[in-house]
Amino acid sequence: MDVRRIAGRLAAIVGPDAVIVDPDELTAYECDGLTGFKHPPDLVVLPGTAEEVQAVVRLCKEEGIVFIPRGAGTGLSGGCLPVEGGIMIGLSRMMSIVEIDIPNQRAVVQPGVVNLWLSEALAPYGYYYAPDPASQKACTIGGNVAENSGGPHCLKYGVTTNHVLGLEVVLPDGERLHLGGRASDALGYDLVGAFVGSEGTFGVVVEVEVRILKKPEAVKTVLAVFDEMDDASRAVSGIIAAGIIPAAIEMMDNLSIQAVEAAVNAGYPTDAGAVLLVELDGLAAGLGAQTAVIERVLRDCRVREIRVARDEAERALLWKGRKNAFGAMGRISPDYYVQDAVIPRTRLLPILRVVEEAAARQGLRVANVFHAGDGNLHPLVLYDNSQPGQLERAVAAGADMMRACIEAGGSITGEHGVGIEKMDFMPLMFSEADLDAMRKLRAVFNPDGRMNPGKIFPTSRACGEVASSHRAPHPIEAAGLAQRF
Repeated sequence: MDVRRIAGRLAAIVGPDAVIVDPDELTAYECDGLTGFKHPPDLVVLPGTAEEVQAVVRLCKEEGIVFIPRGAGTGLSGGCLPVEGGIMIGLSRMMSIVEIDIPNQRAVVQPGVVNLWLSEALAPYGYYYAPDPASQKACTIGGNVAENSGGPHCLKYGVTTNHVLGLEVVLPDGERLHLGGRASDALGYDLVGAFVGSEGTFGVVVEVEVRILKKPEAVKTVLAVFDEMDDASRAVSGIIAAGIIPAAIEMMDNLSIQAVEAAVNAGYPTDAGAVLLVELDGLAAGLGAQTAVIERVLRDCRVREIRVARDEAERALLWKGRKNAFGAMGRISPDYYVQDAVIPRTRLLPILRVVEEAAARQGLRVANVFHAGDGNLHPLVLYDNSQPGQLERAVAAGADMMRACIEAGGSITGEHGVGIEKMDFMPLMFSEADLDAMRKLRAVFNPDGRMNPGKIFPTSRACGEVASSHRAPHPIEAAGLAQRF
């Protein structure tokens, strides 16, 4: 690619200040939250309107250049890693809340709107946006659409796809179209459902219509403290078996608690083997009875302490600890590698033992912080990237964990996506016929594979993806993971 010439053409579309070519500035775009694997784009362009996005994509088509859309870069599977260089289209300038429609319980936003901003804008009306990733203070709704992001409250309210009603997208050939719309039950194929979670390989989202919800009348947040992780795990299944679906059930082990308390001082006892954060919401009249049932289950599982948040300030502090858990790991380790597998709730006990054993075999520690209610595990394998071989050992431990979760009837991802990280795991869940059907669907939207190449499928040459003359070695291949399958 003639970077200077292409940069000049892009500057004519978006203005010179919205094109980044300086190598030092490009380092900010060389990875997402999967920081162990990096490769810079050739340049970055920051369009401010849907029309500018469309013009940039048309330029990429005309020039035959690969391109990668990017939100806030908080993803954890390498979904926006520019493995083949090319043009990165950053959508952070498109951050307008276009419409709030309270009577129809809808809102329309641009892709660069930070997740939490929407709920803050809705608060005066008594409404909120339900999907709440732990990174909701930073992640954008466009990125949430790409990865089908979840969050602690997805146990009751579902993930992003359950709240997206319509999309405006720019396809890789530059065509701009609307998917879905204001009708709750749109006719025809569920193209919105296909697009959400396509990880930036179908098109660039330029506008999102979402469902918004009335804030619940009452909320109760319970902190349950256990001496043993096994007892906390049994309590999770016991709560669901009792016929109660809380808004959230989160779990943290001792190592996670220590990190969180050092960083946030949320009030978790640092000598606990595990804590559960259980939240109920709904009509005030029914929460007392539900809380009593949950407390009974917790006692049957040898809970050491039950603490109910007395007010909104105490509730917010408990959640601050949980939502800052990943960032708090810097207190106890310079680096970590996070997994994102899903298992049946009833398999928590044996899988958590496998997680510990997998890390121990590699001489590494693991901290567990996860959405226990829906079985979405997030083991954080702690390592030091400055020490040769530790990254590879962390990835190897993660592979053993992932394989065990699949064998237990689980899935390779609950909310982080496949990206580059889990490509080699896809054949463990899907037959070649399954993968071929997925590739064919992608080819409908992205026939020459120029958009976000090298993602999701085990081979980066699927569907005629173009090859860059300076393609980086595949990061997971470089870490030796491919040799394990």
